Amino acid sequence: MTDKPDLKTTAGKITDLDNRLNESRQPTGAEGPTDARQRVLDLLDEGSFVETDALARHRSTDFGREHDRPYTDGVVTGYGTIDGRRVCVFSQDASVFEGTLGEVTGEKICKLYDLALKTGVPMVGIHESAGPRVQEGIVSLSMHARIMAAVTRASGLIPQVAVVVGDNEGMAAFAPALADLVIVARGGALHQAAPAVVQEVAGAEMTAEELGGADALATNGTAHLIAETDAQALDLARSALAYLPVNNRAEAPRTDAEISHGSIADNVDETARALDSIVPDEETGAFDITEVIAAVVDPDSFFEIQADFAGNVVTGFARIEGRAVGLVANQPLALAGTLDGAACDKAARFIRTCDAFNTPIVEFVDSPGFLPQPAEEQAGLLRRANKLAFAFAEASVGKLTVITRKAIGPAYVFMGSKDLGADLAYAWPTAQIAVTQASQAARAIYGDAATPEQEAELAEQFLHPYAAAERGLVDAVIEPATTRGHLVEGLRLLERKISQPAMKKHGNITL
Repeated sequence: MTDKPDLKTTAGKITDLDNRLNESRQPTGAEGPTDARQRVLDLLDEGSFVETDALARHRSTDFGREHDRPYTDGVVTGYGTIDGRRVCVFSQDASVFEGTLGEVTGEKICKLYDLALKTGVPMVGIHESAGPRVQEGIVSLSMHARIMAAVTRASGLIPQVAVVVGDNEGMAAFAPALADLVIVARGGALHQAAPAVVQEVAGAEMTAEELGGADALATNGTAHLIAETDAQALDLARSALAYLPVNNRAEAPRTDAEISHGSIADNVDETARALDSIVPDEETGAFDITEVIAAVVDPDSFFEIQADFAGNVVTGFARIEGRAVGLVANQPLALAGTLDGAACDKAARFIRTCDAFNTPIVEFVDSPGFLPQPAEEQAGLLRRANKLAFAFAEASVGKLTVITRKAIGPAYVFMGSKDLGADLAYAWPTAQIAVTQASQAARAIYGDAATPEQEAELAEQFLHPYAAAERGLVDAVIEPATTRGHLVEGLRLLERKISQPAMKKHGNITL
């Protein structure tokens, strides 16, 4: 047994401090760091973690809990660096009271949010919690409310990343879903209702994973990234933060990249030339928009977001000349690139994330319009589609649009048109910019007696980019091979963009 230190001496007091800190690192007495602490150490640069409130303990005396007061109170908090940039981080510790949130736990997280906001650094939350700490009563709900208020205050000011590594039930499931990026490791879950309550009320036997596991959250759009392991989830958090600035007044870090010199034509290479033949000649032919993206961004820089949700639109970060950009693109391989409510939700949310954090937006357009399905209309297509229009029109960052093929009817308007707010819009010669498809135009003009010849004439007359170019609705019709060059020059110009927002509290997006 270790002798009790002599607290009358300085040496004894230092030894007492060391004993307390050692106990805080192993609050349940287990050997080595807890999973929660190890996750923090794995996330941050080696040796950079500085812990806060390590010696915090709950004050509750109900149910004899004054005799069970482990240090940290179930959450590890502090700050450190990721790739040399400061971040704040908290990690819920399921080994202490199942990671439940009590008064002191909530105070620690709220204090950390205050610190992150004052210093303008990102917040990473690592989540594994059974929800409110019932033994502490209503104060636990009060702390959940304070945390949600803190998350809301921080929204748009600092990037927030939630890493879901364990089961999060009840109130514990809501705050992580508010983050700018939600990363879910397999085995992690977010769900409001407990499986036992679902069984009792709905008569359905469901597990936490079925209610809100990685697959469920990816399918319903709550999760942005899915990881196979906790370690991969932390790696994804590091990778995602590399595309974001530390706060809304900063720029994302630029990476070393090849910088083009000379004219746009001087910088066309074989990779770029492949774009000249990527659009099929057949009207119904499809191509993979990610191949276009790969050809115009820096090599291996595309970082897709929400790949398993609304596959008819592609979203993600990438780099062009080392500069971070956000990409939104119709995917012809899914639903022929048509827009539906889910795609609009996905694109609108991503656009607002980019706009909040000074990330230029590049859109690639190939869509015949909205998906004409009764279920879509009845599920609120108009409201959901207007989120996309609102988000793009309101965004003040640089916005560039490339129409590769179809921009028909409302798809032209909603997918980054000049009059909706694009700063620069380009069209390929294969672009079809028109009010409607030729077949529908023929019926509208000639009625049911419309002939195939009349339809072909209308297609030749209207399904091209030149009427739009004549009216200035696109800035240029460009060879596909020159797309990267035009984006490079456009992004260089838009670094100087100045936008003066109207004096209002905020707009009323159709949530």
